[in-house]
Amino acid sequence: MAEPRKALAAHSPAAAAESPARALIDDLAKKLGAAAGLPDVAVLLPCYNEATTIAETVAAFRASLPGATVYVYDNNSTDGTTDIARAAGATVRREPYQGKGNVVRRMFADIDADIYVMADGDMTYDPTAAPDLVALLMRDQLDMVVGARVDSEEAAYRRGHRFGNALFNRITLAMFKSPFKDIFSGYRVFSRRFAKSFPASSSGFEIEAELTVHALDLKLRTDEVSLPYGRRPENSHSKLKTYRDGARILWTLVNMYRTVQPFRFYGLIALVLVGTSLGLAAPIVATYLDTGLVPRFPTAILSAAIMQLAFLMLVCGLVVDAISGGRREMKRMRYLELKAAAAPDAPR
Repeated sequence: MAEPRKALAAHSPAAAAESPARALIDDLAKKLGAAAGLPDVAVLLPCYNEATTIAETVAAFRASLPGATVYVYDNNSTDGTTDIARAAGATVRREPYQGKGNVVRRMFADIDADIYVMADGDMTYDPTAAPDLVALLMRDQLDMVVGARVDSEEAAYRRGHRFGNALFNRITLAMFKSPFKDIFSGYRVFSRRFAKSFPASSSGFEIEAELTVHALDLKLRTDEVSLPYGRRPENSHSKLKTYRDGARILWTLVNMYRTVQPFRFYGLIALVLVGTSLGLAAPIVATYLDTGLVPRFPTAILSAAIMQLAFLMLVCGLVVDAISGGRREMKRMRYLELKAAAAPDAPR
């Protein structure tokens, strides 16, 4: 049975898409582009049941970026997305672990390019803007360009999502001093240095928040461009669960704040505990000064225990801050190992 299976695999659409002839053509195209001083651009489209729009999305990006390789990473679709994407000319790969974060982690790990253009496969983002975003990243030597969504029609952006986006943008501003107006945009352009130094840990839609915090933590050069955000077709539906994913995103932001700013995080907890301890101790101290007696021993013991916990939080903040600094330095060193994507007219 082994030989028939091998023969069947060799004639499958997936095998045809990854055939030696196709790989040779792609490699030759990359070498010709490198000889002409052009960057190697990869378009990354994470997809889950996007059969309605994926062909149009692939065709639009191929037309906007003729020299780029379009990759569609299928995340267990059941509606024929992979076959349609492959027929449209995309290189199709599969990520079995469910969730956009898992797909982005695999894409950054598998694909080697100078510039990565990431978008969704639902045709809500404007593919014709991709060349300008790539040119901006190269011209200003940026590491990330975010396409901030501006809904072209009311139905393109659900009210709950619009409110949640505004709320989380404010939270990110307060926590990380974020300059971005749309931290959840899925339309982004990355440098190779960004992609290969990004230690993705999220599994779901919170990956966009993690991408944003990574850029802010390493103080990478970024920019944001307002772009129209279109309405989904009638047969295409958002996979975002407003309350469940909103809670996961909030938890992710708090956890990243603890990781990136541990001294502030634990220091804030210590400050609250100190205030609580002093509030409990104040009447006991006042009674002691008046009478010389300590009548409420349980409260006094509780106050002392809370104060000890406050100092423990402060020590934890100092220790975790040192660890966080070491992790940041490792990411920075990995970032510096890689070359930036130079503009076509820049010396190499």
